Amino acid sequence: MDLPHDIAGSGPTLVLVHGVVHRRQAWNALLDQLTPYRRVVTVDLPGHGECPALEHDGVDAMAALLEELSGFVRSVTPPGERAHIAGNSLGGWLSLALAARGEVASATALSPAGFFVNKADQARTIYTFRALRRVARAMGENAPKALSYRAVRYPSLAAFFARPSHVPYEDAVIDARSLTTNVLVDQGLTASFALPPVVDATVPVTVAWGRRDLILPVYQARRVRKSFPQARLLVLPGIGHVPMSDDPDLIGTILLGGSSATSSAPR
Repeated sequence: MDLPHDIAGSGPTLVLVHGVVHRRQAWNALLDQLTPYRRVVTVDLPGHGECPALEHDGVDAMAALLEELSGFVRSVTPPGERAHIAGNSLGGWLSLALAARGEVASATALSPAGFFVNKADQARTIYTFRALRRVARAMGENAPKALSYRAVRYPSLAAFFARPSHVPYEDAVIDARSLTTNVLVDQGLTASFALPPVVDATVPVTVAWGRRDLILPVYQARRVRKSFPQARLLVLPGIGHVPMSDDPDLIGTILLGGSSATSSAPR
């Protein structure tokens, strides 16, 4: 599948991967900061934005997404180069999975999925999404009008963003529509989020977690180093689950730093 994407800027390639129910425009707040130093590739995952859903015929949905993204990263990386990758939530897990397989030059993950303490913890996250989806569906065709009122829009976004006022109205409407239809919300309940049993520890990994994350709570961050002992772990006060618009300067700096790291593998 040819994934819809945009490319801007120059320098080492940095692929940016959004989370569930979002789309490639989720990174727009960071582009002006990143593109002077990186060749930035933003992409719509299958089932998001302009990209149709995958038909995975019973295969683990996350495994199918990972293989699709792996092929995409290879296709947009110039010959002789290994791309850097960064992602948020589901995109964070996908980025780390490619790092675990040694397919990227570095990985930066923002509140990545997949580090649940147990099945109940995973179920809590999916039920949170389902509850938000019920609210979005209840608004129905009135959603654009309802979300035009700050008293409705800000509480509706608060689970994802620490600073809902930073989210443009148009993006809030599109995200609400995506929330009502996205099939991964249901498939995530049984997804394994399995990483390779042997992780390539030579790939630099940075994981940043918002302390105000209400979707994937920050206590999950302590599980990261069980899989990635080389990880640089940052906890960000006052930052939510989707941090790009909460503090673009901070997140942009983290992405530039993460994608500046070099492999510890011998040359």
